[in-house]
Amino acid sequence: MTIQRQNPPALHATPGYHHVTTVSGRTTVHLAGQCPLGLDGAVVDGDVLAQVDQVVANTATALAAAGAVADDVVRTVIYVATADRAVLSAVWDRFTGSAIGPAFSTASTLLGVTCLGYPGQLVELDVTAAVS
Repeated sequence: MTIQRQNPPALHATPGYHHVTTVSGRTTVHLAGQCPLGLDGAVVDGDVLAQVDQVVANTATALAAAGAVADDVVRTVIYVATADRAVLSAVWDRFTGSAIGPAFSTASTLLGVTCLGYPGQLVELDVTAAVS
């Protein structure tokens, strides 16, 4: 019943995430892609960082429904509709500094993509967690 995060010495240093996450004796939780949607099902108003804030809130709610917290997350994939590295960096910083920030210390990927599923959607988060 452990989650082990590591950075093998033969791989490059990371800015906070880990290259490898292993889980033993746990139940795996897969969240649907968490979008910046309010309860009304519409993309929230505001810029990409406002959308990140909504994704954080939605993700915390979904994790709680599965009996999980950010420390139980073993993999994240962040999708951002941009090719601008400064925007990608700002999104990473907003996520890692958020209430679910510990989720991003695990195996994490940040991608700039062409578009996402909802009109006006700029960010989406894919999360896998492990709970006992």
